[in-house]
Amino acid sequence: MGQQEKVATSLAGAVSEEISASLTAVDAELARRYPGDPGTRQPVHTVYVPGDTFTAGTIRSWGDQALKALDEHAPDAASFAAVLGIPEELAGAVHDRVRAKLSREPVEDLRIDFEDGYGPRPDAEEDEAAARAARLISEAYRNGTAAPYMGIRMKCMEAAVRDRGIRTTDIFLTGLMQAGGLPDGLVLTLPKVTYPEQVTAFVRLLEAFEEAHGLPSGRLGFEIQIETSQSILAADGTAAVARMIDAARGRATGLHYGTFDYSACVGVSAAYQASDHPAADHAKAVMQVAAAGTGVRVCDGSTNVLPVGPTHQVHEAWRLHYGLTRRALARAYYQGWDMHPGHLPTRYAAVYTFYREGLEQAAARLAAYVAKAGGDVMDEPATAKALSGYLLRGIDCGALDTAEVARLTGLTRADLDAFASPRRGGLTVTAP
Repeated sequence: MGQQEKVATSLAGAVSEEISASLTAVDAELARRYPGDPGTRQPVHTVYVPGDTFTAGTIRSWGDQALKALDEHAPDAASFAAVLGIPEELAGAVHDRVRAKLSREPVEDLRIDFEDGYGPRPDAEEDEAAARAARLISEAYRNGTAAPYMGIRMKCMEAAVRDRGIRTTDIFLTGLMQAGGLPDGLVLTLPKVTYPEQVTAFVRLLEAFEEAHGLPSGRLGFEIQIETSQSILAADGTAAVARMIDAARGRATGLHYGTFDYSACVGVSAAYQASDHPAADHAKAVMQVAAAGTGVRVCDGSTNVLPVGPTHQVHEAWRLHYGLTRRALARAYYQGWDMHPGHLPTRYAAVYTFYREGLEQAAARLAAYVAKAGGDVMDEPATAKALSGYLLRGIDCGALDTAEVARLTGLTRADLDAFASPRRGGLTVTAP
């Protein structure tokens, strides 16, 4: 090869050094505030069970009730697909995977509820229920019957219930420590957050607990439930939810939209309170933008239309839940709430159809990107990251198999993780 020509420049090296020095603080702030997605599994739903009704058999019972509903109201792949409008070519695979999921792992994330679903009780009764929740969760993780993620939703930080919420949290966490320690899948949910200062107060509570037990700082994280208009738009016109994420000091793991509390807060009448109402869309869009890049995930709300009663009524509720779940997935809300065992078949049907119908196209686009091949779509690194994330979420929930993704893309799980993980401004990993 011939000698490379020297290119001409006009600026001294000192200019670049000066610019870099001036942006050092910004670089550090970007890294702190926007570390990117943690790369851990995100559950497709959260199931809430009142603190007084949760038992060691609750998770298996939900799975059994869901399977019974399928047997009664859609006993085969064709009838299930017909109810929900699942394409014929996907019907068998979706139906089989839904049944397998309900048998193997019916609940991905469970919250024992000490807030709205529990109601006011004598202190001694809630004390015992919180201690019992800790014992049951510890036992479930020890004997292999736990959901991947489990925890409690305590009462909020408002004055009327603050002390009770703090006490329940303390009893629950202390019980876990006495039973062998905090499980890896532990999740706490702080409801009805209105001011960032309430998040700061909860962080102080968790810090105090960590200090009391010699735990690493930051071991305890939590979800912030967005159920008031003030959490979206503060009195000074700023997005309060963004300040809440900052107030959590790296402990926030999720933002959960509360369909009915939020809707009521902005004056939506009961008949129109739903996760696809324009007020809900606005709130979740603000949550999504505030959380983007922070590593905090956004969770959609729920429907209170339960799939119970005669078959035609169950089918109607199933179609509603399936449609809302598909709508949320298209808007990048990959998690939602489920309030009844009868919602599980349509939760997994919607999720599995979403990932299976896009599998071949996503795999082909990612394989072409890796091979730098041509095609009718010119993808960028950010799209490769999104494609990898899509496939990984499909694998994690059971919609896709690692082997079939590897066959279609030529990539291993580690390769997919590498593509999905680049942070802001980082170099994109090129898989073999």
